Amino acid sequence: MKKIAIGTSDFRTLIDEDYYYVDKSLFIKDIIDDGARVLLIPRPRRFGKTLNMSLLRYFYERVKEGESTRDLFTGLKIEQHKEIMSRQGKYPVIYLTFKDEKYSSWEDCKRGLELLMSNLYSMHEYILDGNGLNEYQKASFINILSEKADTVELSKSLGQLCYYLHEYYKMKVVILIDEYDVPIQGGYVNNYYNIMIEFMRNFLSGAFKDNTYLEKAVLTGILRVSKESIFSGLNNLKVCTILEEKYSEYFGFLEKEVEEMLKYKGIEFQIEDVKKWYNGYIFGGNILYNPWSILNCVDAYKNGFKPYWVNTSSNDLVKRLLTKGGESVKQELESLMNGEAIVKVINEDIVMHEIDKGTENVWSFLLFSGYLKVVKQEVKNGKTYCELQIPNLEVLYLYQEIIMSWFKESINNDRFTLMLGSLLRGDIDTFEDILSEFVMKSVSYFDTDNRNKSFYHAFVLGMLIGLGDDYQVESNKESGYGRYDVMVIPKDKSKLGIVMEFKKVNQKKKEDLETAIEAALQQIRDKNYKQELLNRGINSILEIGIAFQGKELLVRKM
Repeated sequence: MKKIAIGTSDFRTLIDEDYYYVDKSLFIKDIIDDGARVLLIPRPRRFGKTLNMSLLRYFYERVKEGESTRDLFTGLKIEQHKEIMSRQGKYPVIYLTFKDEKYSSWEDCKRGLELLMSNLYSMHEYILDGNGLNEYQKASFINILSEKADTVELSKSLGQLCYYLHEYYKMKVVILIDEYDVPIQGGYVNNYYNIMIEFMRNFLSGAFKDNTYLEKAVLTGILRVSKESIFSGLNNLKVCTILEEKYSEYFGFLEKEVEEMLKYKGIEFQIEDVKKWYNGYIFGGNILYNPWSILNCVDAYKNGFKPYWVNTSSNDLVKRLLTKGGESVKQELESLMNGEAIVKVINEDIVMHEIDKGTENVWSFLLFSGYLKVVKQEVKNGKTYCELQIPNLEVLYLYQEIIMSWFKESINNDRFTLMLGSLLRGDIDTFEDILSEFVMKSVSYFDTDNRNKSFYHAFVLGMLIGLGDDYQVESNKESGYGRYDVMVIPKDKSKLGIVMEFKKVNQKKKEDLETAIEAALQQIRDKNYKQELLNRGINSILEIGIAFQGKELLVRKM
């Protein structure tokens, strides 16, 4: 029985140590057959990007005299393609990963890049013993090697190494770059985005733009970022995002591959639960599973189903975007968590520093990062419209954790649970006290100028999580003669059903909390919102109004 490799992304290790390997070797053929010189394949994290880049490296890379990596491909699908295999082990390769290059300042980032390129150059130090470089070029090489290069030299170091290798081997060079956008995200989060973009533009363009020494280049990352901001003028670049079919089957496990793995391990009976937890991603029409989650699940299947993927990396950027999102973002997140779909224009050319400038960019980021899936897409008037949903239970868990963190940073979990419990019992006094406490402490999370809307949707999201097992929470749905704000529908018809209406004090109309709360209660009466509960056979009904004025609120029941 082959072992399951957890956290191993080196192709040679998987093969040499006889780990279970899902054969993605035809990725090599598709890369070679592709007419594009430079390929960018963005995919969510933990979807096999690094392993596939390692696969390409061991296929292309020349090794020392007397050594061979040919046996690594014995028995794999690619071995059946003799013409492709004739190119194995023939090229000088530059392999570079930026996965650890995330820093809190540009100075630290530049230092990290100096060390990264120094280590890369040291792997090819033998070039200095050849006859291909003049004295100036050798001095430049040594500057990079000894970490003494200035920013300009550093930005040209990738293109220069490509030239040096070509002169040494008299062969064109393959460049493989993994997680190219990690430093860019670091620059965005830590406020040195512009200088980071400028550096990466020069660094990558120097290697890829009009480079006659280049055989093929493949880059991976999470986001495309913007062609205009970082790949300016690079007309030989081909981008294959998750919306396209090309290469889609190589990143993530296809359903048949998951079924084969479960059968191999003798746990094929768990396939339905596996689907609920980890299925749901759709790349270019292919249904895919997150490899990290599947490998962990299969390896520890006796421990039950857990959210493996969403706990592997910081989700601070996701939390930041959702927290800063206004009323529409929270309202649409509420719909998604209710299992509904939303339709959004998706921007494949994301500009990092504009992600939080518009709601459309938020949804594009969440899609390309793996936090949403495309159910259906359509191109109209040059724009790509996608119907989006939450992929599976694992990702739903992440959204729940983010929302609960909003509440926990204002009131602790016990107080939040007590607040919901008092509401369900009809104890309005306790409910009002804890709700007021939450509003007082939530200034950093919700817009005080529009508090009723921002707070209201965050509150509903919290209720979705806190009451999900025994209640159905709906908002802004039709009932009676209008649309209520919130309805809490018990699954047990003998329990209390609740209708809630929110009102913000309109000072232009000279309202106060009292007039606003009465208006809320009057609206519940006039619109007969409780009719939906009555239609469901629920006769015990609590109707309450909640009025806001700044940080003050008033709760009253009929």
